[in-house]
Amino acid sequence: MPVLHTPRLTCSPLQAADWPFFLALQQHPEVMRYVAEARPEEAIREAFTPRLAGWTPGSAHWLCLVVRDSALQTPLGVTGYIHREADCAEVGFLFAPQAQGKGYGLESLRAVCDYAFTQGGIRRLTATVTAGNVASRRLLEKAGFILEGELRESYWLAGQWHNDWLFGLLKKEYSPAQ
Repeated sequence: MPVLHTPRLTCSPLQAADWPFFLALQQHPEVMRYVAEARPEEAIREAFTPRLAGWTPGSAHWLCLVVRDSALQTPLGVTGYIHREADCAEVGFLFAPQAQGKGYGLESLRAVCDYAFTQGGIRRLTATVTAGNVASRRLLEKAGFILEGELRESYWLAGQWHNDWLFGLLKKEYSPAQ
């Protein structure tokens, strides 16, 4: 399973010992504001467990990498992707509040894109963001993703329908130095 390194970060596969951090992310209202409603711990465990399985390009489950500060090994967030087709995958990321706004998301997303395009056999990456999540939108745009459309009333969250922004990035458009 891949371990990705950047100047400040190490992105390594999720391990059973990461459960407390994963649970804390999934239970934090600000982290999950645009992602999901509060869920019982059992439901979060059901999302966690499949991400522990061995992963290789083409696997049907998420490549889930814990993003850590390389110097201190402090967990900052999670990132990764899931194949939607043989050469197309959807990226995702969540970061703890104290890690937001410091460039960790962009740095780790670029590492994921580099891996997907150079070693993962990916031609196209996508991302779906709940409309209103401006921080995630900006992060994707800084990484080179292009807003391709908006699905109206596509996602039920917090008792109401929300639009989804759809982003895409093609291998031939991607530049690691962006």
